[in-house]
Amino acid sequence: MSCFDLKVQDKPIKKTVFVSAVAMIDVDGRILVAKRPEGKHLAGMWEFPGGKIEQGESFENGLIRELKEELGIDTKLSCLAPITFMTYHFDEFYLMMPLYACRVWDGIPIGKEGQELAWLDINELNDENHKMPDSNIPLIPILRELI
Repeated sequence: MSCFDLKVQDKPIKKTVFVSAVAMIDVDGRILVAKRPEGKHLAGMWEFPGGKIEQGESFENGLIRELKEELGIDTKLSCLAPITFMTYHFDEFYLMMPLYACRVWDGIPIGKEGQELAWLDINELNDENHKMPDSNIPLIPILRELI
């Protein structure tokens, strides 16, 4: 068993940001990740697709909306299986993010916002060519158990 040493924040939280993310898993067991474009927070890092939740939106409905906007695909609430969630203290905000698994969707994912996409084997997540934010790393062992 291994644990990750995440930084502990003892300062007051400036703001909380709610984000939903998904591990889209194809028939070969690969997981879709997207590279954050230049000019965005954590640019160049690879992440699970998803995005910020808008006021009055559920985590699931926000994720379905984000998948349509960012990847051009459609999925349904019944196709999203909650896996786990994570929290992380960035300097600028506190992040709360549930992670869902999705194996069924309509369409072929494309980077509609110019982001690069890659289908990766579980062992390629956070490898030297696909570095992920520290906040995402604890999710990888949980996905490994699922797949």
